[in-house]
Amino acid sequence: MSSEDCLGWAARDASGHLSPYKFNRRAVGDDDVHVKITHCGVCYADIVWTRNRFGDSKYPVVPGHEIAGIVSKVGSNVKRFNVGDHVGVGTYVNSCRDCEYCDDGLEHQCSQGAVFTFNGVDSDGTITKGGYSNFIVVHERYCFKIPKSYPLASAAPLLCAGITVYSPMIRHKMNEQPGKSLGVIGLGGLGHMAVKFGKAFGLNVTVFSTSISKKDEALNLLGADNFVISSDEDQMKALTKTLDFIIDTASGDHPFDPYMALLKTLGILVVVGAANEIKFSPVSLFFGLKTISGSSVGGTKDIQGMIDLCAEKKIYPKIEVIPIEYANEAIERVIKNDVKYRFVIDIENSLK
Repeated sequence: MSSEDCLGWAARDASGHLSPYKFNRRAVGDDDVHVKITHCGVCYADIVWTRNRFGDSKYPVVPGHEIAGIVSKVGSNVKRFNVGDHVGVGTYVNSCRDCEYCDDGLEHQCSQGAVFTFNGVDSDGTITKGGYSNFIVVHERYCFKIPKSYPLASAAPLLCAGITVYSPMIRHKMNEQPGKSLGVIGLGGLGHMAVKFGKAFGLNVTVFSTSISKKDEALNLLGADNFVISSDEDQMKALTKTLDFIIDTASGDHPFDPYMALLKTLGILVVVGAANEIKFSPVSLFFGLKTISGSSVGGTKDIQGMIDLCAEKKIYPKIEVIPIEYANEAIERVIKNDVKYRFVIDIENSLK
């Protein structure tokens, strides 16, 4: 089969402005799945690489790595998927498939480096293009089955925002310790999913935010047990040594020592938000034998496990569905934190 024309939206330069763009996708190989994209979440990564924040953008950039859609073709060796299946594609589309990390289902930690879903360099030397487009061709290993009972629009944000918090929760066994206490710093795309997973795992969840306006939603919509304004020293002091776990999703710079003080002995702070720097006193670690841990996205085993859990327990991200024509405005709103809690582009009905 020859390669096919694909329609997407791309940024041409560091202004990040997105507009229609035609390009070619590779032909479907023996191990590939051709996915008609129905939905794509808007992630902060889309801003980073459309605007060349890391200085490594390869224009034109077609962003999008929270992809949901329907299988339209499969290669001759594909065993796990059939035409018509609902599937997701996340933040990476290739890896060496041969190193200790790939063998262990931690493909995102591949020794050769996983190939990112957009702005990555694939094994054939081409630059990968993401989900702001009408289809994608992916090796079956990097596709995930979405039960048909689970809405595709809701599935999209699981593929980055969801897995970014789910993966460290599983690694630190938060799913096996009902009754323990979890703090969630920041209530955006990642934070609101951490609250939902925490409640599904039977944890007592406290949300920390700088914004009192989030209190009602945190407690009543997302089901958190407590809400704390992080700048209120009295509220913070009252929680000294009460938390088993903290997941920090805040992207702005913030102090760490006040949060470390809230952890119990042997408590764990997981950082998934991209602050410019992490600064804390070593004493915050020594006294109380505390752990600080980093995490990004997750391996294929965790991603499928998360999707299955969300379908089983009816856990849905809170989303605002938009047409592709609104993508530039949506990105401006993400920069201003003006979204509850994830934009999802309706590719199927708007990208023509």
